[in-house]
Amino acid sequence: MNRFQGKTILITGGTSGIGLAGAAKLADEGADVIVTGRSTEHLARAAEVLGDRAMVVNDDQLSPESPQRLARVAREAGGLDGIWLNAGYAAASPIEDLTRSETESMFAVNTVAPMLQMGALSPMVRSGGSVLVTSSTATYEGGKDLSLYSATKAALLSSARCWATELSPRNIRVNTLVPGPITSNLRTGLPAEIRSTFESELADQVLLRRVGDAKEAAAFAAFLLSDDASFVTGSSHYVDGGLLLH
Repeated sequence: MNRFQGKTILITGGTSGIGLAGAAKLADEGADVIVTGRSTEHLARAAEVLGDRAMVVNDDQLSPESPQRLARVAREAGGLDGIWLNAGYAAASPIEDLTRSETESMFAVNTVAPMLQMGALSPMVRSGGSVLVTSSTATYEGGKDLSLYSATKAALLSSARCWATELSPRNIRVNTLVPGPITSNLRTGLPAEIRSTFESELADQVLLRRVGDAKEAAAFAAFLLSDDASFVTGSSHYVDGGLLLH
């Protein structure tokens, strides 16, 4: 398929995990892809995986210059046909242990940064374009020690619904991807034995009895960014193996 031939898509957090898998898929289908990240290791890996199929941009979500930096890159690329706001991070903490610094930092990365990036990049999106936002099933699970992370992702999901209304006069669609337990960089730092146990416990909570692969989430992301989803906007889509039905 060449669903993205002639299209330019920007993916924040596109140098690892679901974002990198999505970038590879979009590039395979003809897109000119711009991916962002800040880890030297991930930037190098993305450059290796994507080669000349993508532009790899070093961008820190917390930098005040990030929104305008990305807008400048998009302008130099001649505009955008899609944006995937995927960058973020997860951390668990009991409510009693949360600090102001930790709380403000996670909101800054997971909520404030994508909102400001969206504001700067929105004028760069052509009519008929698509915006995708990555949230999390944690928003709905009510999981132990996840109140902060869940709140940041819930705020972003709510914002995306408002953007769908705001951008509809320009014929720009906005949807949310809601991944469940997906094998990604969020857990690659764990020792192999602990990671295996962790994923086994997660699998027991999923109807399909396994964790998902980043490519599976990326495939659905590609659908939502493509013209195949031309009548889909303002909606949230779960890629969770049935976790929320358990």
